[in-house]
Amino acid sequence: MVGRNGTGLLGRALMIQGTGSDVGKSMLVAGLCRAARRRGLSVAPFKPQNMSNNAAVTGDGGEIGRAQALQAMACGLEPLTDMNPVLLKPETDVGAQIILQGRRIASASARGYGDLKPTLMAAVMESFQRLKSAHDLVIVEGAGSPAEINLRAGDIANMGFAREADLPVVLAGDIDRGGVIAQIVGTQAVIDPADAALVAGFLVNKFRGDVSLFDEGYRFIADRTGWRGFGVLPWFANAWKLPAEDALSLHAPKREHGFHIVCLALSRIANFDDLDPLLQEPGVRVTMLGPGRALPGDADLVILPGTKSTRGDLAFLRAQGWHLDLTAHHRRGGHILGICGGYQMLGRVVADPDGIEGPAGETEGLGLLEIETVMTPEKRLCEVEAVHRASGVPFRGYEIHIGQSDGPDRARPFATVAEAAEGAISADGRVEGSYLHGMFRDDRFRAAWLGRFGVAASGLVHGEAVERTLDALADHMEAHLDVGGLLGLAR
Repeated sequence: MVGRNGTGLLGRALMIQGTGSDVGKSMLVAGLCRAARRRGLSVAPFKPQNMSNNAAVTGDGGEIGRAQALQAMACGLEPLTDMNPVLLKPETDVGAQIILQGRRIASASARGYGDLKPTLMAAVMESFQRLKSAHDLVIVEGAGSPAEINLRAGDIANMGFAREADLPVVLAGDIDRGGVIAQIVGTQAVIDPADAALVAGFLVNKFRGDVSLFDEGYRFIADRTGWRGFGVLPWFANAWKLPAEDALSLHAPKREHGFHIVCLALSRIANFDDLDPLLQEPGVRVTMLGPGRALPGDADLVILPGTKSTRGDLAFLRAQGWHLDLTAHHRRGGHILGICGGYQMLGRVVADPDGIEGPAGETEGLGLLEIETVMTPEKRLCEVEAVHRASGVPFRGYEIHIGQSDGPDRARPFATVAEAAEGAISADGRVEGSYLHGMFRDDRFRAAWLGRFGVAASGLVHGEAVERTLDALADHMEAHLDVGGLLGLAR
């Protein structure tokens, strides 16, 4: 068959699975997508099931995992809900919100989701077939590991999906965490033989140092499993420039000087890729502050990021003593910005009378903004055009939240959207809140916003920087992996 670009591919697919979480599957798929696109293929990403609070708003009015939005960018496509039909957004340690084809359908415990999971395969396959019929190639990303055999019944994320769609699978191992030989050989040992028959090969990711030192280990894996090896990929140093699934998984190079922004790593942190453009600003130093650590005294600005559980993370924040740190920081003349759930936390009260995010009730906020928030069932999910009130600079962002906030500080809005006030600013001007995500991706706004704090404009064009990094990733993979062989597996 001849594909849409005369390539010989037509509606084919392959799947990248991993020996565990955070082995680099998302990055590998993004790089393969860019490599396939540069070969003239019409290619699309697909992840049947993702678990992440880092979501992207899609052009068709839904939400998907941010990693799939990045992979869409690698393909030259706008993100669509079909690219990630099942998205799980953790709300507690044992429960999550379930998003199906872009829309919330339920909240469930882990056990409850296990019962629901088999009913979702039809929708997953529907989304997959739509993408497959529209493109030469679909590159599928697994979730977690197929070695989690306790989750195999009703599986839609790994081998259950691969069997249903009859896909060749390539297994990626992470040598940086150690034990990669056992990771790959052990996966073959524990999975069902019929599942193992779908595995067409393996690759090793995140190698640091002299790759030849692993030659013997690489041969052992190939000999022991009988699987084809597609190469060893050295550590990609610029991976931090691409949005990550985990807020703490990738870090920019540490800077000793510059305008110091500290972001609180909340337990249910969401849409933390808001920080990505700031990480690349040469005049800015960003610290992601983990639990148990005190707020640095030299912080210029503290960001309270989005969260999937505003009241739950208010309790988490207080447990760290950060409420006291924030009060002291503000008293010293420091600035604070709350985004989405972080904005809600800054107010006097967060009320959830219907128990939408957890047990019904209300929680005292930080009291740094004169607003009150009430959680409501309706979820606001849209891209917006806004104007920053302080600078007059227009910018694009998106909303993805439940709850409505109001109070005296809303008379000093952060921005205007369709001529309506958005967000709030304290009377002293040092505490700001907004529901708008993605604002720092807008280069002109970011420069104006940082300029208010005396940070010189760097000229960074963030979108172009991400595109260059995707190209560099594809080059890196082409140099060290058998990319042609990988793409040739698709069927």
